[in-house]
Amino acid sequence: MIIINIKETRKKVGLSQVEAEKYIGVPHRTWQDWELGKRTPPDYVERLIIEKLLRYKESKDKK
Repeated sequence: MIIINIKETRKKVGLSQVEAEKYIGVPHRTWQDWELGKRTPPDYVERLIIEKLLRYKESKDKK
């Protein structure tokens, strides 16, 4: 099983931190803390964010 986190996914889809924060609707400091490992979102939240970021990439690739 491949482990992928929010930061890796964000980079994979080609979004900056600010773009991802705005797209998902997460405060800047919260996103920073997640990517720096200072805080960890609940597993279900992380899975939903990763899924939404991957869908963003899919919709962008279709254009």
